[in-house]
Amino acid sequence: MATPNGLARIDTNGGAKKKHENGICHDDSSAPVRAQNIDELHSMQRKRSAPTTPIKQADGAAVSPFAAAISEEGRRTQQLQSISASLASLTRETGPKVVRGDPARKGEAAVKVAPVAAAPAPKPQPHHHHHHHVAPTISVSDSSLKFTHVLYNLSPAELYEQAIKYEKGSFITDSGALATLSGAKTGRSPRDKRIVKDEAAAQELWWGKGSPNIEMDEHTFLTNRERAVDYLNSLDKVFVNDQFLNWDPENRIKVRIISARAYHSLFMHNMCIRPTEEELEEFGTPDFTIYNAGKFPCNRYTHYMTSSTSVDINLGRREMVILGTQYAGEMKKGLFGVMHYLMPKRRILSLHSGCNMGRDGDVALFFGLSGTGKTTLSTDHNRLLIGDDEHCWSDNGVSNIEGGCYAKCIDLSREKEPDIWNAIKFGTVLENVVFDEHTREVDYTDKSVTENTRAAYPIEYIPNAKIPCVGPHPKNVILLACDAFGVLPPVSKLNLAQTMYHFISGYTALVAGTEDGIKEPQATFSACFGAAFIMLHPTKYAAMLAEKMQTYGATGWLVNTGWSGGRYGVGNRIKLAYTRKIIDAIHSGELLTANYQKTEVFGLEIPTAIEGVPSEILDPTNTWTDKAAYKETLLKLAGLFGKNFEVFANYKIGEDSTLTEEILAAGPKV
Repeated sequence: MATPNGLARIDTNGGAKKKHENGICHDDSSAPVRAQNIDELHSMQRKRSAPTTPIKQADGAAVSPFAAAISEEGRRTQQLQSISASLASLTRETGPKVVRGDPARKGEAAVKVAPVAAAPAPKPQPHHHHHHHVAPTISVSDSSLKFTHVLYNLSPAELYEQAIKYEKGSFITDSGALATLSGAKTGRSPRDKRIVKDEAAAQELWWGKGSPNIEMDEHTFLTNRERAVDYLNSLDKVFVNDQFLNWDPENRIKVRIISARAYHSLFMHNMCIRPTEEELEEFGTPDFTIYNAGKFPCNRYTHYMTSSTSVDINLGRREMVILGTQYAGEMKKGLFGVMHYLMPKRRILSLHSGCNMGRDGDVALFFGLSGTGKTTLSTDHNRLLIGDDEHCWSDNGVSNIEGGCYAKCIDLSREKEPDIWNAIKFGTVLENVVFDEHTREVDYTDKSVTENTRAAYPIEYIPNAKIPCVGPHPKNVILLACDAFGVLPPVSKLNLAQTMYHFISGYTALVAGTEDGIKEPQATFSACFGAAFIMLHPTKYAAMLAEKMQTYGATGWLVNTGWSGGRYGVGNRIKLAYTRKIIDAIHSGELLTANYQKTEVFGLEIPTAIEGVPSEILDPTNTWTDKAAYKETLLKLAGLFGKNFEVFANYKIGEDSTLTEEILAAGPKV
């Protein structure tokens, strides 16, 4: 049959069938797609996640599929109402109109919710209606006329898409990790962090000399909160994470993080505990909320503001506001500070420590400042990792506060830190690293952006992580110090008072360059090995630590990973192999039965022999050839300890000063 233009008509049915029957070719065509347009086709590409919790009636019987669909819709509406309430301005009658979904995907169906009341409004008075009547505009704003799209608990894959498409500086590296930039701030801003000093906080928190807590008033907090909320509501979309802190199910905290960047959402997805679908459906109202406005600055004319950055915590309102910084670590450490307040109120000790567990269930806590080897020594392939940074010690045992790890990346290598190296894969956030523009291979030695390059990944990326991240009561509490003065012994057994003294001191020594080019040790003290994050007076945490150690039979140890035979530049760094042997001897219980002798000045109990460690290095006096220089340096360090402890000496613990006197007596005698 010919077509109107004279060409033969192509037979797409019978002819193909005929050829197939003759064995000449196969018809591999398929039925056409059912989509009517490209948006519908894209919608078909993504399968909708089904709820994992069966919906049941009170008697336990499953309800009809129709009822289930309504219930699912109802749950989503309640969820959005909760988010609208979180984003509500305190000066207007209602919260924003929110809709779930990406505004860029216009072809998708979305659940919308009308604004919810922010506060009870006064009853309207009866009045006569006139055509010219205009309603008061006090509660009307441009943001109230639009929908704010909520991207709720997105998966890492979805957050990758958002970051790469909309956030400049986001790239996929050759290992699959997401490389991001944190903007002008590449570290925390402790001088811009403030806490509302209301009546309760004034009584409970540590204020004054030595304290990390800087005060602000309620009005200023609300001013900054309003600024952050208005900024977030002005955006087309916000990211919302509902997650948990603390792996102990009896004492976990529900947190909601509202942010403007996919980078921040993925970071917190990794660092907080990720809820199951069942837990998310029952999440309800959060216990604590973060409003992260990121790069949007605070108003410098606002009272207390000293820069364009402000990180504000209101313990009474259970809220945190971030303005003028995109550094994600502010959220992690801000929540850690909150846990330092909330947990002790439940008689649970919050700790800045690493934690691992042997195959027999023996748990060890590792405390130490930067450079002491805390990460290296707590990461042991013969033991399970409970966590690397933040923990709680309750009557149930120990539990990790977080759901992820935040590792330093500068000079990272596969040989030195294989677990961290292998954890940097799809789902991991790499902050401020430099990479090859073509291959996307990261150069971990490059400090062009910052020396504080970091990787944030879920804890299950570590092969020997213990999931869930909980364990029994610790048997050993290990305080690590990198003593660049070279006078502390490689290991000492501490009594309770000494443990409290050295825990409160939080000592290490850094090597810093002086003006004339000679490098001298610089003593560094950080109360409870995390002074920047504690809320209460250090002695309160120390008293709780001693009480738990005494109740559950834990032993305290002071381990020096620094120098021996002289200070930095004269002596030698204690070999890591020896330190590992010492840690192994602590874990095995070998050191509990060892013979001990007491040192002068610090009064530390040191073992006379440890298997695999040269006996002569166990006593620092044996390793120094210049005995006079040793004594001079020892007294110098003792004086630095004493001077640092002056700020704590007058703080009374309990009804009398007995415990305080015991702690002071446990310090060095000059």
